[in-house]
Amino acid sequence: MESTGKKERIVIIGAGFGGLTLAKHVDKSRYEVVIVDRRNYHSFPPLFYQVASSGLEPANIAFPIRRELRARRMRDARYHYGKVTEIDMKAREVATQYERIPFDKLVIAAGTTNNFFGIEGLDEHVYTMKTVPEAVRARNAILGRLERGSLERDPEKRRALLTFVVVGGGPAGVEVAGALGEMKRYIVPREYPGIDRDEVRVILVEGTDKLLGTMTAASGRDAETALGELMVDIYLKRTVKSVADGVVTFAGGTTLEAETVVWTAGVTGVPFHLTGTEVQAGRGGRFVVDEYNRVEGLEGVYAIGDIAMHADERYPRGCPQVAQPAIQQARTLACNLNSGNFTRPFSYNDKGSMATIGRNRAVVDMGKTHFSGFPAWLLWMAVHLMSLMGMRNRVMVFFNWCLNYFNFGSPLRVLMRPSRLPLPSFRDE
Repeated sequence: MESTGKKERIVIIGAGFGGLTLAKHVDKSRYEVVIVDRRNYHSFPPLFYQVASSGLEPANIAFPIRRELRARRMRDARYHYGKVTEIDMKAREVATQYERIPFDKLVIAAGTTNNFFGIEGLDEHVYTMKTVPEAVRARNAILGRLERGSLERDPEKRRALLTFVVVGGGPAGVEVAGALGEMKRYIVPREYPGIDRDEVRVILVEGTDKLLGTMTAASGRDAETALGELMVDIYLKRTVKSVADGVVTFAGGTTLEAETVVWTAGVTGVPFHLTGTEVQAGRGGRFVVDEYNRVEGLEGVYAIGDIAMHADERYPRGCPQVAQPAIQQARTLACNLNSGNFTRPFSYNDKGSMATIGRNRAVVDMGKTHFSGFPAWLLWMAVHLMSLMGMRNRVMVFFNWCLNYFNFGSPLRVLMRPSRLPLPSFRDE
């Protein structure tokens, strides 16, 4: 793909919150904007767990990138489908499995992927939820275990089938465990008469001494209470050493038999192969950036969002890896690029943190204010609805939430596994 030569070309890797926000705000009369992503849709990670628990359709939290390009502020941007396999700093090109794209300026906004902390083989034995397909896979596993568990007569096999372990006590882990707890308390007695509710075990494992470590202590306590009401067992100060053959082994040697282990314990930056430079991603797969989101040591290269390590006095380990820093960094970077002078430094404005633990249960921290319960749950719903892309998605999500609130009557608890054949003539991944 050749550059037009009329404008400087900005290549944006990643169509998440940061990448799309930057593409909207950068001056198209000054820059040629090219977005590269391995998936042709923008997804909403905070609601992946609801796909996994059969609360929402995958399409409800995904929005086609090409449809977004029809918006007024995006019409002159272009999208290229592909997974970035190499960033060649000498040739100043981004390579995918299909093409090589020259750039004048490069913005890395690819986000994060699962972090298994060097535990060998863990990725082959746990269910993850960093993408929509991973959430669908987890949903099929959960429903499949319940169906098989209702038929199994061997007590030991039945116990393993009906044991669901969630590793990681952060917001994602708490929300997954809460959704599974709701299934245990409300859905199993109604839809699986062959299973006694007490046979289903939902266990949340956290390596530290509290839940929601990035939030206030009050939020952690409230989350623990809410999970207890949903019949979720909480194991604190437990570190997973390995998962294999239906057995979870903890540091210290204790074991737990479980056919389904959901991993939410950590993230790392999406890896890239950089050539023509000695600069590489730092700790946690994140690129170290200055106050203007310029990657240190790489001319004309920027990083925003979860993959950027922007440290200051308030956040010595970098900004929180959530949507708001990515959006704010994108707007600041666009302002500097449009002016041609990097005079506006980035400063993160923390608007608060929240997590939900089932219907009527949530925790919210806003500055020094903490509240929980029904008001927090309403605020959580409003914020997440407004953050979704597309009016249709907002309406459908709201409709599903209303339906599930009154009768847990989700029609989505169906096993739909993709057919393995025919094999594709080319590889997408």
